[in-house]
Amino acid sequence: MQVLQQGRPVEEEVARDFLLEIQADRYCRAILESASDLPKSAKQISHECGVPISTAYRRIQQMHDHKLLSISGTINEDGKKFFLYKSKIRAIVSFFDAGVVKVEIVPNTGKLDV
Repeated sequence: MQVLQQGRPVEEEVARDFLLEIQADRYCRAILESASDLPKSAKQISHECGVPISTAYRRIQQMHDHKLLSISGTINEDGKKFFLYKSKIRAIVSFFDAGVVKVEIVPNTGKLDV
């Protein structure tokens, strides 16, 4: 099965470098995959992915700062904040072409085109 994906080119060097780092980081990849279909809490993501909770929070914050994760939240009856995280991207595509690294992101639309 081949998946056809339309990506959006990333031109900014800092953003492009961060996306390449994410591809190389197994925790970031696991977090993005875990939160790709349904919003999940950091605790759920940590448990599903086998990522230490402190690492999960750190990676989640980094990816949120780069607009790769959306956050929705509520305050429960005890006054505690409860946040859910969902991936904004379905895929990161990178390739090396004529001496230039090109990176594209495929938005998470909730379904894949086949």
